[in-house]
Amino acid sequence: MNARADFRPQRTVRVGEREIPTDAEGYLRNLQDWSEDFARALAQEENLALTAEHWEVIRFLREHYQQHGVQAQVRVMIRHFTRAWDARRGSNHYLHELFPMGGPQKQGNRLAGLLRTKGEH
Repeated sequence: MNARADFRPQRTVRVGEREIPTDAEGYLRNLQDWSEDFARALAQEENLALTAEHWEVIRFLREHYQQHGVQAQVRVMIRHFTRAWDARRGSNHYLHELFPMGGPQKQGNRLAGLLRTKGEH
């Protein structure tokens, strides 16, 4: 493999005294680097104040990935949070209000320390 093919833009997120490597958009390079402190630090960089609802979504995303080995589809999130909360707060619109930088499938996955979903550029 040549060096050019292996080049991927990278940045870091400071968590305490550590610099955690991510890609240019903030997705973790190593899933084991995730912590709640990482989520807080990345959210702060993205000007997002994490509420209890954000944490519920983040924990749901992580649990879904651990159980199924893939990221939750938006329709799965809508179904789950409509049952857990109510129809308004479980809606696609509300989930995108919670995660304004790409919705729960992009910003939510980044904050949950999960990989970029298929089809993202």
